[in-house]
Parts: sequence; C-alpha cells; structure tokens
Amino acid sequence: MKNNDFYVIAHNIRSLYNVGTIFRTSDALGVNKIFLTGYTGRPPRKEIAKVALGAENIVPWEGTKNISSLLKRLKKDGVRIIALEKTDLAIDYLDFVPQFPLALLLGNEVRGVSTSLLKQVDKIISLPMKGEKESLNVGVAMAVAGYYIASKKL
Repeated sequence: MKNNDFYVIAHNIRSLYNVGTIFRTSDALGVNKIFLTGYTGRPPRKEIAKVALGAENIVPWEGTKNISSLLKRLKKDGVRIIALEKTDLAIDYLDFVPQFPLALLLGNEVRGVSTSLLKQVDKIISLPMKGEKESLNVGVAMAVAGYYIASKKL
C-alpha cells in the first residue's frame, strides 16, 4: 500500500450494471483497486462488461464475501475506511479532508451501508440532497464523492 492509494469497496451491490459503472468510474478516477464484497457480482459478466466497457479488465479487483475481515486487513495496513451514506453521523463530503491511503465504502442500493458496518469505519460522508429523493444511484454518488476525493490526492 502506498501513501496516496485510493480504493473502493462495493458491498452487496445488487445490480451488475451498477458494478459496471463502479469499474468504469474507478478507472477514470485512478482507483488502485476495487474490493467486491458480500453478494456484489464479479467479472466476467456481460452486464458488468456492457457498462464498464473494458474497465473491468483494467482496474485491479478482489472479491470476498467477508467484509469485516477485509476492513480489519485494510485498517492494519493503515487504510482509512470512509463510508458514503446518509446518516445523522455523516459530514458533508465537501467538508471532508481525505487522508490517504483511503477506501470509499459503498453500500446496497436500497439499504445502504448497515449500522454494524458504519461502526467499523473511520468516517461517514454524505452528499447533500436538495430534492425530495433521499439519495442518488450508487454509481452516480460514487462518482461525485470519488472525484472530490481523487482531487485531493498527492
């Protein structure tokens, strides 16, 4: 792990199209590795490839069912775990000062990041929502927060 590494953890993402978006956006952001955890789909899958447009073959990735052991391993390596989630404990993503190495944790499209996982992270950030909907699509939210985080890399 390098001091400026940027990782993405996609946990329990149900849509393979969203996984494809995460791969394609991760390539654009220069993400060092994607961790596909829980029941998140893994390449090779045509639905992922349709959206990722080859990024699933470029961005390194690792699949694991057990996210808690992954979080422990990353933290042991000095990686800060940042959840992207709407909660009372979250700070506005624009007020967040990223410190690398960092992993951005994305949760399920409907349920988000579970309370038990939120207890294991170093910080929770959220995107302000000015309309009636509570959140954005996970891939879109990842892009917004990810571009902000990547802009702060060394």
